[in-house]
Amino acid sequence: MSAPSKITFFEFLTPLIKAGKKTITIRDASEAHYVPSSTVSVYTLETNEKVCNIRILSVEPLAFSDINQHHAEQESMDLERLKTLIREIYPNIDSLFEIRYELIN
Repeated sequence: MSAPSKITFFEFLTPLIKAGKKTITIRDASEAHYVPSSTVSVYTLETNEKVCNIRILSVEPLAFSDINQHHAEQESMDLERLKTLIREIYPNIDSLFEIRYELIN
C-alpha cells in the first residue's frame, strides 16, 4: 500500500492548519497509513477544496481514554465536545491514532 497523499479536515479547522496552530489529528486505523516525512495535501471535507500541504511527522497509537486537553485545544473545542465528536465519527472504537504534522506551505 502506498502512502496516502491527501487528507481531509472539517472546513472550520482549516484556518488553524493554515496558521500552523493545529498540528495533530485523531483518526482510526483506516486512516493511520500516513508515512512520516511524506508530504500530504490538505482538503476540506465538505467541499474538497485544497487548503495547503503538510509534512507528516509521526503516527502513534492513541487510546480513546488518553484523549486529553491538549488534543481538545488542537481541535479548537472543549474536551467533552471532542470526545463526543470522536464517538460520533468512530463509534465503539477505542484504538485510535494521533497523526502529528507540520505546515509546509
